[in-house]
Amino acid sequence: MTTENPTPTWKIASLERETADGFVYTAHYTVDVEDGIYRAGAYGSIGFERPETLIPYADLTEEIVVGWLQSALGEEKVQEVAQALLTQLSEQREPTKASGVPWG
Repeated sequence: MTTENPTPTWKIASLERETADGFVYTAHYTVDVEDGIYRAGAYGSIGFERPETLIPYADLTEEIVVGWLQSALGEEKVQEVAQALLTQLSEQREPTKASGVPWG
């Protein structure tokens, strides 16, 4: 069973932080989308500005950091990433390009 427009899943692969106070200055992330048969994904990293108030490192959750990264990217870029992955799925379902030779 395939889902025509599945929702991308954002995950945090790794965080870079200052050990003195736990300030997370970079997040490395993945974005994946799959329809039950095909899968497309992307990887990226983003830097953060130091906030006025730090959340203790031990209290961070993936949801909090994904929220930070999506906010830093901006809604337009988040939608562009999602659309690019959906386009990759569509190309896998119904390829528009191929390679090879017509003889055996």
